Amino acid sequence: MKKIAILGSTGSVGRSSLQVIEQFPDRFEVAALAAGKNIDRLAEQIHRFRPKVAAVFDQHLAKDLVSKLQTGTRVEVLAGPEGYEQVASWGEADMVLSSMVGAAGLKPTLSAIRAKKTVALANKETLVMAGALVMEEVRLNQVTLLPVDSEHNAIFQALQGHRREDLKRILLTASGGPFLNLPTKELESVTPAQALAHPNWAMGPKITIDSATLMNKGLEVIEARWLFDVPVEKIDVHIHPQSIVHSMVEYVDGSVIAQMGIPDMRVPIAYAMAYPERVELNLQPLDLFALHTLTFYKPDLGRFPCLGLAFAACEAGGAMPAVLNAANEVAVQAFLDNRIPFKGISALVAQAMQEHVPTSAADLGSILEVDDWARRRTEEAIGKFG
Repeated sequence: MKKIAILGSTGSVGRSSLQVIEQFPDRFEVAALAAGKNIDRLAEQIHRFRPKVAAVFDQHLAKDLVSKLQTGTRVEVLAGPEGYEQVASWGEADMVLSSMVGAAGLKPTLSAIRAKKTVALANKETLVMAGALVMEEVRLNQVTLLPVDSEHNAIFQALQGHRREDLKRILLTASGGPFLNLPTKELESVTPAQALAHPNWAMGPKITIDSATLMNKGLEVIEARWLFDVPVEKIDVHIHPQSIVHSMVEYVDGSVIAQMGIPDMRVPIAYAMAYPERVELNLQPLDLFALHTLTFYKPDLGRFPCLGLAFAACEAGGAMPAVLNAANEVAVQAFLDNRIPFKGISALVAQAMQEHVPTSAADLGSILEVDDWARRRTEEAIGKFG
Protein backbone atom coordinates (compact mmCIF):
# COMPACT_ATOMS: atom_id res chain seq x y z
CA MET A 1 0.00 0.00 0.00
CA LYS A 2 1.51 3.33 -1.10
CA LYS A 3 0.52 6.29 1.09
CA ILE A 4 0.29 9.58 -0.79
CA ALA A 5 0.24 13.23 0.29
CA ILE A 6 -1.28 15.62 -2.24
CA LEU A 7 -0.31 19.28 -2.42
CA GLY A 8 -3.10 21.04 -4.30
CA SER A 9 -5.80 18.44 -3.81
CA THR A 10 -8.73 20.67 -4.84
CA GLY A 11 -7.23 21.64 -8.22
CA SER A 12 -7.69 19.75 -11.47
CA VAL A 13 -4.59 17.55 -11.07
CA GLY A 14 -5.34 16.94 -7.40
CA ARG A 15 -8.89 15.84 -8.16
CA SER A 16 -7.71 13.55 -10.95
CA SER A 17 -5.15 12.06 -8.57
CA LEU A 18 -7.86 11.28 -6.04
CA GLN A 19 -9.89 9.58 -8.78
CA VAL A 20 -6.94 7.28 -9.47
CA ILE A 21 -6.49 6.57 -5.75
CA GLU A 22 -10.20 5.80 -5.39
CA GLN A 23 -10.04 3.42 -8.35
CA PHE A 24 -7.22 1.41 -6.72
CA PRO A 25 -7.94 1.28 -2.96
CA ASP A 26 -5.76 -1.81 -2.62
CA ARG A 27 -2.71 0.03 -3.99
CA PHE A 28 -3.00 3.65 -2.82
CA GLU A 29 -4.10 5.49 0.30
CA VAL A 30 -4.39 9.21 1.09
CA ALA A 31 -2.06 10.21 3.91
CA ALA A 32 -2.38 14.01 3.78
CA LEU A 33 -4.06 16.76 1.75
CA ALA A 34 -3.23 20.42 1.18
CA ALA A 35 -5.38 23.00 -0.60
CA GLY A 36 -5.64 26.74 -1.01
CA LYS A 37 -8.98 28.40 -0.28
CA ASN A 38 -11.57 25.92 -1.53
CA ILE A 39 -12.45 24.54 1.89
CA ASP A 40 -15.84 23.20 0.82
CA ARG A 41 -14.21 20.84 -1.65
CA LEU A 42 -11.42 20.01 0.79
CA ALA A 43 -13.96 19.13 3.47
CA GLU A 44 -15.62 16.71 1.04
CA GLN A 45 -12.24 15.16 0.25
CA ILE A 46 -11.45 14.74 3.95
CA HIS A 47 -14.77 12.98 4.55
CA ARG A 48 -14.19 10.69 1.59
CA PHE A 49 -10.49 9.83 1.93
CA ARG A 50 -9.83 10.26 5.68
CA PRO A 51 -6.33 11.77 5.66
CA LYS A 52 -4.47 12.14 8.95
CA VAL A 53 -3.60 15.78 8.25
CA ALA A 54 -4.80 18.62 6.01
CA ALA A 55 -3.54 22.16 5.36
CA VAL A 56 -5.14 25.32 3.99
CA PHE A 57 -4.08 28.85 3.08
CA ASP A 58 -4.36 30.55 6.48
CA GLN A 59 -5.62 30.21 10.06
CA HIS A 60 -8.97 31.82 9.28
CA LEU A 61 -9.70 29.22 6.61
CA ALA A 62 -8.44 26.48 8.92
CA LYS A 63 -11.09 27.45 11.49
CA ASP A 64 -13.77 27.49 8.79
CA LEU A 65 -12.64 24.08 7.57
CA VAL A 66 -12.87 22.59 11.07
CA SER A 67 -16.42 23.94 11.39
CA LYS A 68 -17.42 22.12 8.19
CA LEU A 69 -16.08 18.73 9.22
CA GLN A 70 -18.39 16.05 10.53
CA THR A 71 -18.38 15.40 14.26
CA GLY A 72 -15.73 12.86 15.12
CA THR A 73 -13.59 13.47 12.02
CA ARG A 74 -10.02 12.75 13.01
CA VAL A 75 -7.78 15.05 11.02
CA GLU A 76 -5.14 17.54 12.12
CA VAL A 77 -5.78 20.85 10.36
CA LEU A 78 -2.75 23.03 9.62
CA ALA A 79 -2.44 26.43 7.97
CA GLY A 80 -0.15 28.63 5.92
CA PRO A 81 3.24 27.93 4.35
CA GLU A 82 4.37 26.01 7.44
CA GLY A 83 1.30 23.80 7.16
CA TYR A 84 2.02 23.04 3.52
CA GLU A 85 5.60 22.10 4.38
CA GLN A 86 4.38 19.83 7.18
CA VAL A 87 2.06 18.03 4.77
CA ALA A 88 4.92 17.70 2.28
CA SER A 89 7.18 16.09 4.88
CA TRP A 90 4.44 14.09 6.66
CA GLY A 91 6.08 11.04 8.18
CA GLU A 92 3.52 8.46 7.04
CA ALA A 93 3.58 9.51 3.36
CA ASP A 94 5.62 7.44 0.90
CA MET A 95 5.00 9.77 -2.04
CA VAL A 96 4.19 13.48 -2.32
CA LEU A 97 2.23 14.59 -5.38
CA SER A 98 3.11 18.26 -5.84
CA SER A 99 0.33 19.94 -7.84
CA MET A 100 0.02 23.36 -6.24
CA VAL A 101 -0.23 26.13 -8.83
CA GLY A 102 2.59 28.62 -9.19
CA ALA A 103 5.51 29.65 -7.02
CA ALA A 104 3.66 28.55 -3.88
CA GLY A 105 4.67 24.97 -4.67
CA LEU A 106 8.43 25.55 -4.46
CA LYS A 107 9.06 25.44 -0.70
CA PRO A 108 6.71 22.50 0.03
CA THR A 109 8.29 20.50 -2.80
CA LEU A 110 11.74 21.19 -1.40
CA SER A 111 10.48 20.06 2.01
CA ALA A 112 9.28 16.78 0.49
CA ILE A 113 12.65 16.22 -1.17
CA ARG A 114 14.55 16.96 2.03
CA ALA A 115 12.26 14.55 3.88
CA LYS A 116 13.39 11.93 1.32
CA LYS A 117 9.93 11.38 -0.14
CA THR A 118 9.36 10.13 -3.66
CA VAL A 119 8.01 13.21 -5.46
CA ALA A 120 5.50 13.13 -8.31
CA LEU A 121 5.91 16.64 -9.73
CA ALA A 122 3.05 18.49 -11.43
CA ASN A 123 4.19 21.94 -10.25
CA LYS A 124 6.45 23.06 -13.09
CA GLU A 125 7.21 26.38 -11.41
CA THR A 126 9.37 24.55 -8.85
CA LEU A 127 11.95 23.78 -11.54
CA VAL A 128 11.39 27.00 -13.47
CA MET A 129 12.31 29.09 -10.43
CA ALA A 130 14.99 26.93 -8.85
CA GLY A 131 15.93 24.12 -11.22
CA ALA A 132 19.60 23.85 -10.28
CA LEU A 133 18.88 24.04 -6.56
CA VAL A 134 16.04 21.51 -6.66
CA MET A 135 17.90 18.96 -8.76
CA GLU A 136 20.92 19.23 -6.46
CA GLU A 137 18.64 18.50 -3.49
CA VAL A 138 17.23 15.51 -5.38
CA ARG A 139 20.78 14.23 -5.88
CA LEU A 140 21.93 14.87 -2.32
CA ASN A 141 18.85 13.23 -0.78
CA GLN A 142 18.84 10.38 -3.31
CA VAL A 143 15.12 10.70 -3.97
CA THR A 144 13.10 9.77 -7.06
CA LEU A 145 11.51 12.69 -8.91
CA LEU A 146 8.78 11.56 -11.32
CA PRO A 147 7.19 14.01 -13.80
CA VAL A 148 3.40 14.23 -13.89
CA ASP A 149 2.85 16.88 -16.59
CA SER A 150 1.68 14.92 -19.63
CA GLU A 151 4.55 16.19 -21.78
CA HIS A 152 7.34 15.44 -19.32
CA ASN A 153 5.78 12.16 -18.35
CA ALA A 154 5.77 11.26 -22.06
CA ILE A 155 9.45 12.16 -22.39
CA PHE A 156 10.25 10.15 -19.27
CA GLN A 157 8.51 7.13 -20.80
CA ALA A 158 10.24 7.57 -24.17
CA LEU A 159 13.65 7.65 -22.46
CA GLN A 160 13.15 4.35 -20.65
CA GLY A 161 15.58 1.65 -21.77
CA HIS A 162 17.73 4.01 -23.84
CA ARG A 163 21.17 5.52 -23.25
CA ARG A 164 21.13 9.21 -22.42
CA GLU A 165 24.24 9.77 -24.55
CA ASP A 166 22.20 8.69 -27.58
CA LEU A 167 19.64 11.47 -27.06
CA LYS A 168 19.59 14.09 -29.83
CA ARG A 169 16.53 16.22 -29.12
CA ILE A 170 13.47 16.50 -26.94
CA LEU A 171 10.33 17.42 -28.87
CA LEU A 172 7.66 19.02 -26.69
CA THR A 173 4.18 19.19 -28.17
CA ALA A 174 1.62 21.92 -27.52
CA SER A 175 -2.07 22.02 -28.40
CA GLY A 176 -1.83 25.68 -29.42
CA GLY A 177 -4.69 26.60 -27.11
CA PRO A 178 -7.98 28.27 -28.11
CA PHE A 179 -6.39 31.01 -30.26
CA LEU A 180 -4.23 28.91 -32.58
CA ASN A 181 -6.11 30.03 -35.70
CA LEU A 182 -7.50 33.34 -34.49
CA PRO A 183 -6.38 36.31 -36.63
CA THR A 184 -3.54 38.11 -34.86
CA LYS A 185 -5.43 41.41 -34.77
CA GLU A 186 -8.29 39.80 -32.85
CA LEU A 187 -5.94 38.70 -30.05
CA GLU A 188 -6.03 42.29 -28.81
CA SER A 189 -9.68 41.99 -27.79
CA VAL A 190 -10.07 38.40 -26.52
CA THR A 191 -11.76 38.00 -23.15
CA PRO A 192 -10.86 35.83 -20.17
CA ALA A 193 -13.90 33.66 -20.93
CA GLN A 194 -12.59 33.00 -24.44
CA ALA A 195 -9.09 32.25 -23.18
CA LEU A 196 -10.44 29.80 -20.59
CA ALA A 197 -12.17 27.69 -23.26
CA HIS A 198 -9.35 25.21 -23.91
CA PRO A 199 -10.16 22.84 -26.79
CA ASN A 200 -8.67 19.64 -25.29
CA TRP A 201 -7.82 19.84 -21.59
CA ALA A 202 -9.78 20.70 -18.45
CA MET A 203 -7.38 22.70 -16.27
CA GLY A 204 -7.41 25.45 -13.67
CA PRO A 205 -7.68 29.11 -14.82
CA LYS A 206 -4.00 30.04 -14.47
CA ILE A 207 -2.71 27.06 -16.44
CA THR A 208 -5.44 27.50 -19.05
CA ILE A 209 -4.44 31.11 -19.68
CA ASP A 210 -0.80 30.02 -19.86
CA SER A 211 -1.84 27.51 -22.52
CA ALA A 212 -3.56 30.28 -24.48
CA THR A 213 -0.39 32.43 -24.47
CA LEU A 214 1.93 29.38 -24.89
CA MET A 215 3.69 30.45 -21.69
CA ASN A 216 2.76 27.05 -20.32
CA LYS A 217 4.90 25.47 -23.03
CA GLY A 218 7.70 27.92 -22.30
CA LEU A 219 7.66 26.96 -18.63
CA GLU A 220 7.74 23.31 -19.71
CA VAL A 221 10.85 23.97 -21.81
CA ILE A 222 12.63 25.23 -18.70
CA GLU A 223 11.29 22.33 -16.65
CA ALA A 224 12.52 19.82 -19.26
CA ARG A 225 15.95 21.43 -19.28
CA TRP A 226 16.36 20.55 -15.59
CA LEU A 227 14.39 17.31 -15.38
CA PHE A 228 16.33 15.66 -18.18
CA ASP A 229 19.62 17.55 -17.84
CA VAL A 230 19.72 18.77 -21.44
CA PRO A 231 20.71 22.19 -22.80
CA VAL A 232 17.87 24.33 -24.07
CA GLU A 233 19.31 24.05 -27.59
CA LYS A 234 18.21 20.41 -27.62
CA ILE A 235 14.57 21.19 -26.82
CA ASP A 236 12.09 22.00 -29.59
CA VAL A 237 8.39 22.86 -29.42
CA HIS A 238 5.83 21.72 -31.99
CA ILE A 239 2.15 22.66 -32.15
CA HIS A 240 0.01 19.52 -32.25
CA PRO A 241 -3.68 20.51 -32.04
CA GLN A 242 -5.03 16.99 -31.45
CA SER A 243 -3.07 16.52 -28.16
CA ILE A 244 -2.58 12.83 -28.94
CA VAL A 245 1.22 12.79 -29.15
CA HIS A 246 2.14 14.09 -25.72
CA SER A 247 5.82 14.52 -26.60
CA MET A 248 8.66 12.81 -28.45
CA VAL A 249 12.34 11.99 -28.11
CA GLU A 250 14.73 11.91 -31.07
CA TYR A 251 17.88 9.79 -30.93
CA VAL A 252 21.17 10.19 -32.80
CA ASP A 253 20.31 7.41 -35.28
CA GLY A 254 17.23 9.30 -36.46
CA SER A 255 14.72 7.24 -34.47
CA VAL A 256 11.88 9.22 -32.90
CA ILE A 257 9.91 7.66 -30.05
CA ALA A 258 6.55 9.22 -29.21
CA GLN A 259 4.19 8.58 -26.32
CA MET A 260 0.57 8.80 -27.39
CA GLY A 261 -2.78 8.57 -25.67
CA ILE A 262 -6.09 10.32 -25.16
CA PRO A 263 -5.81 13.71 -23.41
CA ASP A 264 -6.61 12.60 -19.86
CA MET A 265 -4.39 13.54 -16.92
CA ARG A 266 -5.21 10.33 -15.09
CA VAL A 267 -2.84 8.49 -17.44
CA PRO A 268 0.40 10.30 -16.47
CA ILE A 269 -0.73 10.58 -12.84
CA ALA A 270 -1.30 6.84 -12.58
CA TYR A 271 2.01 6.12 -14.33
CA ALA A 272 3.87 8.25 -11.78
CA MET A 273 1.96 6.82 -8.82
CA ALA A 274 2.46 3.17 -9.80
CA TYR A 275 5.94 3.48 -11.37
CA PRO A 276 7.61 1.28 -12.51
CA GLU A 277 4.33 -0.63 -12.96
CA ARG A 278 1.28 0.33 -15.00
CA VAL A 279 -2.34 0.06 -13.88
CA GLU A 280 -5.45 -0.61 -15.93
CA LEU A 281 -7.46 2.61 -15.91
CA ASN A 282 -10.33 1.44 -18.14
CA LEU A 283 -10.37 4.71 -20.06
CA GLN A 284 -11.56 5.23 -23.62
CA PRO A 285 -8.91 3.64 -25.86
CA LEU A 286 -6.98 5.67 -28.40
CA ASP A 287 -8.36 4.94 -31.88
CA LEU A 288 -5.81 6.20 -34.41
CA PHE A 289 -7.89 4.88 -37.32
CA ALA A 290 -10.78 7.12 -36.31
CA LEU A 291 -8.48 10.15 -36.07
CA HIS A 292 -7.10 9.71 -39.60
CA THR A 293 -4.68 12.64 -39.29
CA LEU A 294 -2.19 13.99 -36.76
CA THR A 295 -0.84 17.45 -37.59
CA PHE A 296 2.22 19.38 -36.40
CA TYR A 297 3.24 23.02 -36.89
CA LYS A 298 6.10 25.28 -35.90
CA PRO A 299 4.97 27.82 -33.27
CA ASP A 300 4.62 31.42 -34.43
CA LEU A 301 6.58 33.47 -31.90
CA GLY A 302 5.07 36.65 -33.32
CA ARG A 303 1.60 35.47 -32.29
CA PHE A 304 2.84 33.86 -29.07
CA PRO A 305 5.74 35.96 -27.73
CA CYS A 306 5.58 34.32 -24.29
CA LEU A 307 7.18 31.18 -25.69
CA GLY A 308 10.12 33.20 -27.03
CA LEU A 309 10.46 34.97 -23.68
CA ALA A 310 10.69 31.62 -21.90
CA PHE A 311 13.42 30.38 -24.23
CA ALA A 312 15.29 33.67 -23.64
CA ALA A 313 14.95 33.31 -19.87
CA CYS A 314 16.24 29.75 -20.00
CA GLU A 315 19.23 30.82 -22.10
CA ALA A 316 19.97 33.74 -19.76
CA GLY A 317 19.93 31.45 -16.73
CA GLY A 318 20.50 32.69 -13.20
CA ALA A 319 17.34 34.12 -11.68
CA MET A 320 15.82 35.20 -15.00
CA PRO A 321 13.39 32.25 -15.16
CA ALA A 322 12.14 33.24 -11.69
CA VAL A 323 11.50 36.77 -13.01
CA LEU A 324 9.64 35.35 -16.01
CA ASN A 325 7.48 33.16 -13.78
CA ALA A 326 6.66 35.79 -11.17
CA ALA A 327 5.79 38.48 -13.72
CA ASN A 328 3.63 36.02 -15.62
CA GLU A 329 1.69 34.94 -12.52
CA VAL A 330 0.85 38.55 -11.69
CA ALA A 331 0.02 39.46 -15.29
CA VAL A 332 -2.23 36.43 -15.80
CA GLN A 333 -4.22 37.29 -12.69
CA ALA A 334 -4.54 40.89 -13.90
CA PHE A 335 -5.92 39.62 -17.22
CA LEU A 336 -8.38 37.33 -15.42
CA ASP A 337 -9.47 40.38 -13.37
CA ASN A 338 -9.98 42.40 -16.60
CA ARG A 339 -7.24 44.86 -15.62
CA ILE A 340 -5.11 44.34 -18.73
CA PRO A 341 -5.72 43.02 -22.27
CA PHE A 342 -4.59 39.57 -23.36
CA LYS A 343 -1.49 40.86 -25.14
CA GLY A 344 -0.57 42.80 -22.02
CA ILE A 345 0.58 39.56 -20.40
CA SER A 346 3.58 39.16 -22.67
CA ALA A 347 4.30 42.91 -22.60
CA LEU A 348 4.51 42.95 -18.81
CA VAL A 349 6.69 39.84 -18.66
CA ALA A 350 9.06 41.31 -21.25
CA GLN A 351 9.28 44.56 -19.29
CA ALA A 352 10.18 42.78 -16.04
CA MET A 353 12.85 40.74 -17.81
CA GLN A 354 14.33 43.86 -19.39
CA GLU A 355 14.51 45.65 -16.04
CA HIS A 356 15.96 42.71 -14.12
CA VAL A 357 19.62 43.05 -13.16
CA PRO A 358 21.20 39.59 -13.71
CA THR A 359 21.26 37.78 -10.37
CA SER A 360 22.51 34.41 -9.19
CA ALA A 361 20.00 31.70 -8.30
CA ALA A 362 22.44 29.87 -6.05
CA ASP A 363 20.25 29.79 -2.94
CA LEU A 364 16.57 29.86 -2.07
CA GLY A 365 16.76 33.27 -0.38
CA SER A 366 18.09 34.93 -3.54
CA ILE A 367 15.43 33.28 -5.69
CA LEU A 368 12.61 34.38 -3.39
CA GLU A 369 13.96 37.95 -3.30
CA VAL A 370 13.92 38.10 -7.10
CA ASP A 371 10.45 36.56 -7.15
CA ASP A 372 9.20 39.26 -4.76
CA TRP A 373 10.84 42.05 -6.79
CA ALA A 374 9.33 40.86 -10.06
CA ARG A 375 5.86 40.63 -8.54
CA ARG A 376 6.05 44.13 -7.07
CA ARG A 377 7.50 45.59 -10.25
CA THR A 378 4.85 43.97 -12.45
CA GLU A 379 2.05 45.13 -10.19
CA GLU A 380 3.40 48.67 -10.41
CA ALA A 381 3.53 48.39 -14.19
CA ILE A 382 -0.08 47.21 -14.32
CA GLY A 383 -1.11 50.39 -12.55
CA LYS A 384 0.43 52.41 -15.38
CA PHE A 385 -0.64 50.08 -18.18
CA GLY A 386 -2.20 51.47 -21.33
